[in-house]
Amino acid sequence: MILQWVPDELWSLAGPLIPPPPRRPQGGGTPPIDARAVFAAIVYVLTTGCAWRHLPPGFGVSKATAHRRFVAWTRAGLWRRLHVAALDQLGAKGLIDWSRATADAASVRAKKGALTGPSPVDRGKTGSKIHALSDRNGLPLSVGVSAANTHDSRCLESLVQAIPAIRSRRGPRRRRPDKLHADKGYDYPHLRRMLRARGIRPRIARRGIESPNRLGRHRWVIERTFAWFTGYRRLTIRYERDPGLYCAFVTLAAALTCHKRYLKLTT
Repeated sequence: MILQWVPDELWSLAGPLIPPPPRRPQGGGTPPIDARAVFAAIVYVLTTGCAWRHLPPGFGVSKATAHRRFVAWTRAGLWRRLHVAALDQLGAKGLIDWSRATADAASVRAKKGALTGPSPVDRGKTGSKIHALSDRNGLPLSVGVSAANTHDSRCLESLVQAIPAIRSRRGPRRRRPDKLHADKGYDYPHLRRMLRARGIRPRIARRGIESPNRLGRHRWVIERTFAWFTGYRRLTIRYERDPGLYCAFVTLAAALTCHKRYLKLTT
């Protein structure tokens, strides 16, 4: 069951990044749980959307251990490093298309916790937003989470800043697309100035001027990114009260999406 959810290719990428378990100063204690089994249990929860208490016994990991390790690895920044490592795999093969990036957001229902608010697209029910910025092929370069009533434009600068320095097939690492496409919700002068200051050409639809149909030629890319995220059932409804834990699941989903795309394009 562990090999089914974490095959050797994924473990060779994630294994070296997992922090070692803390040592007891006095020594002794129970032996540490297999990190691969814990990682497989976390991937299972993300993919199937099951509650921690419904974790199958086939992983050999208790629900408390899996959740405790998930929180610890989140605080250690594991998921961000894994996402960067997956992007480096793609970048080293020249599989990231920097000619155009696209940004957008998608709303999800939320139960309780910080970074929640009345959703304008779900009759005012409590929700959150997943923000993503992808390359020309829909590979997620950066992700984020906000309250559902947060305007999309307020998170664009954070998404651009969060693009990591990614390996290239030749030359130095890169973290800047040539241009960025976005819908009319991002049509603000300060965002255009921000992008130009970073050497990115803004391709943002103008309110009252450009037809929304023209953006559809590029918007489908980011919509496919969110469709990939929807395949991870834990992201469809936010159960985590801590927004950092929900963002951790989103980041892990982005890392797995990039890794699966790498395997598809190289095998």
